[in-house]
Amino acid sequence: MNDPMQDPSRPMRIALISEHASPLATLGGVDAGGQNIYVSQVARCLARAGHHVDVLTRRDDPALPPVVDLRPGARVVHIDAGPPCFVPKEQLLQHMPAFAQASEQLLRHSVPCDLVHANFFMSGVVAMRLKARLGLPFAITFHALGLVRREHQKEADAFPPQRIEIERRIVQTADAIVAECPQDRADLVRLYDAAADRLSMVPCGFDPDEFKPTDQAAARARLGLDPHEFIVLQLGRLVPRKGVDNVIRSLAHLPGDVPARVLVVGGDSREPDEARTPEIARLREVARTLGVFDRVTFTGHRQRSELRDFYAAADVFVSTPWYEPFGITPLEAMACGTPVVGSAVGGIQYSVRDGVSGFLVPPHDPRALADRLMRLHANPALRRALGRAGIRRARSMFTWDRVAEQLVDVFQGLRRPQPASEDAALAGWERLHLVRPDAASPGAARAAQ
Repeated sequence: MNDPMQDPSRPMRIALISEHASPLATLGGVDAGGQNIYVSQVARCLARAGHHVDVLTRRDDPALPPVVDLRPGARVVHIDAGPPCFVPKEQLLQHMPAFAQASEQLLRHSVPCDLVHANFFMSGVVAMRLKARLGLPFAITFHALGLVRREHQKEADAFPPQRIEIERRIVQTADAIVAECPQDRADLVRLYDAAADRLSMVPCGFDPDEFKPTDQAAARARLGLDPHEFIVLQLGRLVPRKGVDNVIRSLAHLPGDVPARVLVVGGDSREPDEARTPEIARLREVARTLGVFDRVTFTGHRQRSELRDFYAAADVFVSTPWYEPFGITPLEAMACGTPVVGSAVGGIQYSVRDGVSGFLVPPHDPRALADRLMRLHANPALRRALGRAGIRRARSMFTWDRVAEQLVDVFQGLRRPQPASEDAALAGWERLHLVRPDAASPGAARAAQ
């Protein structure tokens, strides 16, 4: 019988596992980050290309239906594992045995598939069990690596220490490992001894129907922004590692006659709320201490449908995190024709070409950032040239359809392994030092019914 993964003309049935990042969160949830967007867009594009995709994600609301259609050929299947409410991802590892057990029952008895695409290390835990018990090959996109996070976050890293052991086991077991940028690939080899012949590089992307150029003056008018200010946009999750304080500090190094404003879009509520988003309180204090409080505006959370106007209204988009596994927002800004100044870290140093589509600066260096901002403020022609180059680069390299095409190439290179014996599978599972499968919640397998 022909293996569908070896026949480019035959559609594949793909189980896309994303235990904590549901694609449904992109419909307006404040907790939607880069992985939510990635999973949503990859599932939709794979389905549009003719493949069938089931996204397996953890039920975090008792009112969610068992199955939700994303589009023809792509749907979200909610897996019962742990309490049906929000649980911080740093506390989800204990619920992965229940998630894996329910996923196995679902794929064994109800939803056949050809391969698994795991997203994040906890989804990789589930994929390892499915490979051992059902003989399903799997690819893994980590989205972030524990050892890299530990290098940068240090004691602020709240994930359990066994994450590192688990990631090493996944790297040894996965049939394909998808790095998102050259830095990610280098880290997988340097820190995890990933085998080069199982490593592929596929970046993140953007939707060209969602993000494209629009008139700056009209966008500012819709947002109620001053048409004469030099607007520096910071957009994304408000957590310390994103380096928003670095952007605010750069204001203090600009000449007083530069009418610059930092616009901070993000947070856990529509209005900026320090109680719900503590990082806002810290950033406001930074601005107050530096004497630039009146030049920093926090907008609160905005729906994705509103973001294009913010990108278009800005003179420059800035993203200077300490580290960034990839970073989708610079792509979105480039697609809208807005020049980007980003940290020379992670995926940003791959997506942004220094001096061509924007500038790269060291993280934690507000003086270097201020220097680039001054150059852009003084030279509108340079801003336009960088913006045009950014549009070309984004459209030629980073659309979600292109990402999906590259993932299909990876998937078609997988070969179905032989199932391990049940005893061997369980022995390998227990070596991960997780909660035993028989300690899983009794409702874990409801999604399989």
